Amino acid sequence: MNLPLPESLQQRLNALGAARVHSEQLLRNWLWGRPLASGPRAADDFLPKRLRDGLPGLQTWLDEQARVASAHPAQDGSERWLMALADGQTVETVLLPRDGVCVSTQVGCAVGCTFCMTGRDGLLRQLDAMEILAQVAQARSQRAVRKVVFMGMGEPAHNLETVLLAIDVLGTSGGIGHKNLVFSTVGDHRVFERLPRAQVRPALALSLHTTDPALRRELLPRAPRIDPAELVELGETYARHTGYPIQYQWTLIDGVNDSDEEAQALGRMLAGKYAVMNFIPLNAVGDSPYRRPDATRGIELVRQLRNHGVLATLRQSAGQDVQAGCGQLRARKLQRNNPQSEVIQFAKAVRLD
Repeated sequence: MNLPLPESLQQRLNALGAARVHSEQLLRNWLWGRPLASGPRAADDFLPKRLRDGLPGLQTWLDEQARVASAHPAQDGSERWLMALADGQTVETVLLPRDGVCVSTQVGCAVGCTFCMTGRDGLLRQLDAMEILAQVAQARSQRAVRKVVFMGMGEPAHNLETVLLAIDVLGTSGGIGHKNLVFSTVGDHRVFERLPRAQVRPALALSLHTTDPALRRELLPRAPRIDPAELVELGETYARHTGYPIQYQWTLIDGVNDSDEEAQALGRMLAGKYAVMNFIPLNAVGDSPYRRPDATRGIELVRQLRNHGVLATLRQSAGQDVQAGCGQLRARKLQRNNPQSEVIQFAKAVRLD
């Protein structure tokens, strides 16, 4: 079976006279953070001369897909990177503890979650597959990567086919276990139609945040209009299809979605489901009206969910001690570069309903 290759990479390799076997080997080397010419056979014997001569230029092009503009290590073992793309745009990538990496799929985001810094700028553009994969290649050049989470800047459902291509590449050439490729979304009917038919079916993380449909519309103003109960049923069907539990995400906001009533409704909604609930205290931004709840509140909510037989955890957003929550590094860079300007929003190309 031929392994998937992004079109822009294939075109460059074709121009250098690479056969399919050469292209696949070079892709593997790049994705694993190895020198392009490495492998079981010497490059002089394996690669055609024109291709060998073109490797330095190919490496330069690969490096330009996404490079680390600044690195921000945190006390929790994570490290958040501001990544510069070839056109000067920036996104964020996070090296996670225990050999994971969280990658971005868009510059900005069109969903506009009211508690998220990334959504404030709207959507500027989609990332292509090479820019997504480059984040993994950069991470692997620094440390082992056994899990990739598509949970950085952007809504993967709004760049669906490109993200699925990146997942196919990582699940084949990249050697990542399929259940360790995590597609994170606010929920979109296209996801539930397309993912079961994918060559590599990733695990699914669904951003729930509340059991109340009206509150969900307030918190996620431009997300598809799927009620929380329906979203859970769609997730359950996918979980049973793949054999991977759904990872539900719930950003805890003081006085908004951290009540006992929410916990009880959530417990009833998820009871008996093949699911894990991850409570994540808000990574607060200075000018936001939202605040993190007291640390004991999250512990109490986990206890209440477990009383319903629901597996629940309390997680912390990576990079809090260096003020590097999702979108914060990019926002600070934009403010330094042009503090008086507003970022132009380009969300109109994305169908949201």
